[in-house]
Amino acid sequence: MSSRPFRIAPSILSADFARLGDEVRAIAEAGADYIHIDVMDGHFVPNISFGAPIMKAVRGVTDKVFDCHLMIAPTDAYLADFAKGGADIITVHAEAGPHLHRSLQAIRGLGKKAGVAINPATPVSAIQHIIDDVDLVLIMSVNPGFGGQSFIPASLDKVRQANALIGGRSVDLEVDGGVSASNALALREAGANVLVAGSAIFAGNDPATYAARIAAIRDAATSRTV
Repeated sequence: MSSRPFRIAPSILSADFARLGDEVRAIAEAGADYIHIDVMDGHFVPNISFGAPIMKAVRGVTDKVFDCHLMIAPTDAYLADFAKGGADIITVHAEAGPHLHRSLQAIRGLGKKAGVAINPATPVSAIQHIIDDVDLVLIMSVNPGFGGQSFIPASLDKVRQANALIGGRSVDLEVDGGVSASNALALREAGANVLVAGSAIFAGNDPATYAARIAAIRDAATSRTV
């Protein structure tokens, strides 16, 4: 189990877009550590979500960390927009372009934490050469582009591999896709310390349920089997 601080990052991809500001405020008040913002372009992934202007519009609702996951290609031309829009962490995909190192340097040059994400079919070895240039590694445990998918069990081994690659570095290990209270402990024990959850928190879009759902994931992840 990782000694890095444990965090829960609700994904607003599963929020009610008609009242997005209220949804962000609700999960912040319900105990979210980060706000996970999935940006999709309809090109790198087969769906379109929202861009920097939407993120900027809800930035004033909370001072929680904005964890911005760019599922777009190319990425570099848009990094400054998301930095100005209020992102604290900007994560780009290893598969999104040929100049990953340059993208990560650009993010840090904007004063933001840099993350790298890998899709289910991409091996952890693909990021070995840039591990010293990131603040966060994101393991996708579903194929990106849609919310509500089932967790891919083989992702657990990838989390273990990524945790071994990180070693003693001050790098967060995040998992996104199909995360719930039922697999939170296994992910935590494999080395993940940031869990992204969408439908497991937002299902039904009833703010009265968010605190209990966040607490259930946190309790499951931080418990130990006897």
